[in-house]
Amino acid sequence: MSELVEILPTNQIYLDVEVKDINGLFSLASSQFASVTELPEKLIYECLQARESLGSTGLGVGVAIPHGRVKGLKEAHASFYRLSKGIDFKTSDQIAVDIVIFLLVPEAATQKHLELLSEIAQVLADKSKRSLLREITSVENILAEMSIRTH
Repeated sequence: MSELVEILPTNQIYLDVEVKDINGLFSLASSQFASVTELPEKLIYECLQARESLGSTGLGVGVAIPHGRVKGLKEAHASFYRLSKGIDFKTSDQIAVDIVIFLLVPEAATQKHLELLSEIAQVLADKSKRSLLREITSVENILAEMSIRTH
């Protein structure tokens, strides 16, 4: 089983989500993460915004990996959002983002954080996998698709 699948429960997979912009998406994700981590929503939101202000977490081709180190977080958490309509992530290719995988790690996380980011990037770099992630209709099948290694 992949490390990503271990930290991505089915109740953190959201399909056909409607948000107007990146701030709305970050607010929604922060709220969802707050409910499972018992950390303040504002803390999570500010962490995501602070990382995004360093440079876009959008990778191009319609995908993004917003992430951050969160003070007080005990273990890594991930969530998957497929947006009903793409939003601007200020990516170099200017393609609207509709697939977003959030990653939160403890403040002191080191190598595991980088390994998780790498695994997520590998999943999203695969064109056929991106296509499937845009078409699949069940959260269980999304999770199954995430668990398949790309190499």
